[in-house]
Amino acid sequence: MGRKKRIFITGATGSMGSAGLKELVKHRDTFDITCLVRPSKVNKKKMLPYYGERGIRIIFGNMLNYEDVLDCVNDADYILHTAAVIPPMADHDPDFAYRVNVGGTANIIKAVKAQPDPDKVKLLYVGSVAQTGDRLPPLHVGRIGDPISPGPFDAYGLSKIGAEKLVIESGLKHWVSFRQTYITIPDAMSLMDGIMYHQPIQTCIEFCPPKNAGVLLEKLCLDGLPEDFWCRIYNIGGGPSCRLIYSDYMQRMMELLGMGDFTRIMDRNWFALRNFHCQWYEDSHVLNSYLPFWVETAEDYFRQVKECAPWYVKMAGLPIIRNMIPMPLVKSLVMGRMAGRKGDGTMYWIKNNVTDRINAFFRSRKDWENIPPWGVDMPATPTVDTYVRLNHGYDENKPKSELDIENMREAAAFRGGECLSPAMTKGDLTTRLKWRCAFGHEFEASPTLILLGGYWCPECEAPPWNNDEIAARNPFFAQVWYNTHSKDEKNVFPADCVYDCVGKDKEKIIFKRKKKAGQSFSAGLFDE
Repeated sequence: MGRKKRIFITGATGSMGSAGLKELVKHRDTFDITCLVRPSKVNKKKMLPYYGERGIRIIFGNMLNYEDVLDCVNDADYILHTAAVIPPMADHDPDFAYRVNVGGTANIIKAVKAQPDPDKVKLLYVGSVAQTGDRLPPLHVGRIGDPISPGPFDAYGLSKIGAEKLVIESGLKHWVSFRQTYITIPDAMSLMDGIMYHQPIQTCIEFCPPKNAGVLLEKLCLDGLPEDFWCRIYNIGGGPSCRLIYSDYMQRMMELLGMGDFTRIMDRNWFALRNFHCQWYEDSHVLNSYLPFWVETAEDYFRQVKECAPWYVKMAGLPIIRNMIPMPLVKSLVMGRMAGRKGDGTMYWIKNNVTDRINAFFRSRKDWENIPPWGVDMPATPTVDTYVRLNHGYDENKPKSELDIENMREAAAFRGGECLSPAMTKGDLTTRLKWRCAFGHEFEASPTLILLGGYWCPECEAPPWNNDEIAARNPFFAQVWYNTHSKDEKNVFPADCVYDCVGKDKEKIIFKRKKKAGQSFSAGLFDE
């Protein structure tokens, strides 16, 4: 038998990482697996089934400690970087989220480059649907290359953008970024959080069951992928069987949790009108064509939710019991408290006149006041066949190997700027070119980052969120922004607005630093 493949996985106790580990351990005859795990009591308990198991090495350490990361990267063939601080934790400690999500990724890249043969290492970075922000109908079906547009106040989205940019521009030979959608975990009670009201009711969600995510990681580590698979960005979605509208999803979940009709326990004006994220995908089949991972559907997920529900939830689902539950009390004491929670509760913003939050998520207080009750002027039901397809500003039908400097100039012009480089090697999408945005900022970036990633000027990108002014000069970005914003809005959301959910004991440093001319937000904070 030859040498085993060496797999390093981060985030092995998280939703995606734990699902991946379950699939990877089936290959211990051919895989040696290393897990870097933060040494919390919860994580140690989650890893108990793997203690002492053949072919599994558990390192209790820290993604921010380079030596810990280097120890795990040494001799690795595949790196599955699924670890991340996600919402709602990311909302309540944005500095920690940024340090882990961006700084941890920077450490991995640095460790790969320190290897004797970095070209043999294959790195998977897991991005997020949060990077592309608000995609309400008719822009509810998206694809890779659409504008990067994290929602105001979204520190998590910013951190995933910062990390993905490091990977794309790393110079590594074998990297890939999977932008993960909402992973549906069976423990539905853990999702009961005020963030549920940040999502507009007509949001389209193409989710990914954990089993699918696990199979995806497993198949990535098997042989057979062509060279053109690498140095690309893909959307993770569960496909047609996993597409839902948020209001329908809420109805199914509340029924499974024994609460019946969700409109009886939640007011319509608790839900934001814009500026969250999620979408259906035009191109989720692309990743599935390389790595067939669509093994479970929405119905499988709902069945798992029912099976995993605590006994008291199952009891509440019985008609005789459910009819005894005083729904007005559930509404006021449970669901209403989440909506009114200090910091991130939508009704907290209204009651305390948190103007920036109200403007970001409801347009204005008047718009919030005009939200009708359930059943009145409900949004039209979106379909996958009827949507507005965004223009990327260049001929996407042209093979990537044929893209040239004229395509770069076309794309730059559609973004309100210019490509300053006089020439490029046809089909070379990794060498950085020089660009100028509509505001006169000059910067360097690869065609992969700009054309395929949906990025543009690092100095203009959030934070702060000056999107109204940017949209007025950038037609590419305006396509997304003016879907839910009017041209007469003049909002600017400052970089430190993300701290409005943070307790007094938390660090408040990163989002108070100022950008330097021509630099992205994370420049100087981590190695780029």
